[in-house]
Amino acid sequence: MKLRLLTFLLIPILYGCKKDLSPGEYNSKASDPKLFHETTTQLTDVIIHDIFKPPVASRIYGYSFLAAYEALVPGYPEYQSLGEQLVKFKKPLKPDSSLAYCFPLASIKAFTVVARTLTFSGNMWDDYEKGLFAKYQDMGIPEDVYLRSVAYGDSVAKHVLGYASKDHYKEIRGYRYTVTNSPGTWVPTPPAYADACEPMWNTVRPFALDSVTQFRCPPPAKYDLDKASLFMKLAMEVFDIGNNLSEDQKATAYFWDDNAFVTNVVGHAMFANKKMTPAGHWLAIIKTVTTDKKLNLMQATEAYTLGALSIFDAFVACWDEKYRTVRIRPETVINNNWAPDWRPFLETPAFPEYVSGHSSISAACGTVLTHLMGNNIAFTDTTEKKYGHGVKSFKSFEEAYWDASISRVYGGIHYRDGVTEGTHLGQKIGNNVWNKAITRKNRNVLAKN
Repeated sequence: MKLRLLTFLLIPILYGCKKDLSPGEYNSKASDPKLFHETTTQLTDVIIHDIFKPPVASRIYGYSFLAAYEALVPGYPEYQSLGEQLVKFKKPLKPDSSLAYCFPLASIKAFTVVARTLTFSGNMWDDYEKGLFAKYQDMGIPEDVYLRSVAYGDSVAKHVLGYASKDHYKEIRGYRYTVTNSPGTWVPTPPAYADACEPMWNTVRPFALDSVTQFRCPPPAKYDLDKASLFMKLAMEVFDIGNNLSEDQKATAYFWDDNAFVTNVVGHAMFANKKMTPAGHWLAIIKTVTTDKKLNLMQATEAYTLGALSIFDAFVACWDEKYRTVRIRPETVINNNWAPDWRPFLETPAFPEYVSGHSSISAACGTVLTHLMGNNIAFTDTTEKKYGHGVKSFKSFEEAYWDASISRVYGGIHYRDGVTEGTHLGQKIGNNVWNKAITRKNRNVLAKN
């Protein structure tokens, strides 16, 4: 707090030595999307450091990008607010049309305020924000415009945080799921045997869904240990694939692992590695594509925002399926019935199997990006190279999200129907966000759900 106050007090001193530029000049500098891309990466780094669970991470991204979008929109007449379009979201107050603003500055201010508020490690934002806003101060933005723009960003952030405070998230903190041990139902899995993750997530308010059950999945294959049953065929497929993984299948599974907290057991010692969540992975893909295609700040912010909204809604709908069916994981079935020492290639996540969360959120984000940019956008994903997960190239978003989907079968943590139906659910979520969150005033083409 002291650092932020000092930075604010120093602004007039810093401006005393600078030459003010014209609105066209300083807005041109501030509209370079590079700083916004870097700040989105900073948020991901904080989320990784703070070890937020995947659904919670999606909430942080959703509100942060919504704030950035809403604070930027007034500077782009062809775009419109998402107020009155998203569930119970009202339009923020408009800026004073008689005064000058730097909306890119307002946007990144709104983003950082929301991101800082919804994460834990404020110290990771302190030095970063000091350097970030010093760069804007060096752009020649007049002092009054700078302060007014920062204040507008703050007001939009406050508006979005008020919206976030009423989404039922706080009410479900600390809720723990009680394992029933009924045949065919989920139980904690090795090596950590962790409690179920966010069992009440389906009660959190979505952004664009009419209800969490708007797109119900078909029932999963009935639990039946008869060797001729569909369920056992699905379980045996996971077992057989896991025992005969090719190097390419291993690489695919590991590439899309996106486990925020991977448990490692060495002898009697247990430690964990922190990594990116599925949401962070797909938002990094957006960074890659929008940078490669040289999209401007508004276009990039639009892509991030629609992607983040679709990911959040996919988690809400998917979690509703998970805790309704409470389906047992392949690892448990295999261990209990014919191979007690078998382990999947990836660590089994701590929540029920049906439907696949990664499949759902990948398809949701990939579908909305396809609507926005087209299905022929080729890209090379280097997102998690720094974590040792390699690099993969894709011809389209659709190819990427189906690759993410099948990776969960290769990883030994999902049955095939869980990933297939999860992908179908995600496609419907992505279409729904595209239909409900109309960012451009002249866009009127609706997607089929």
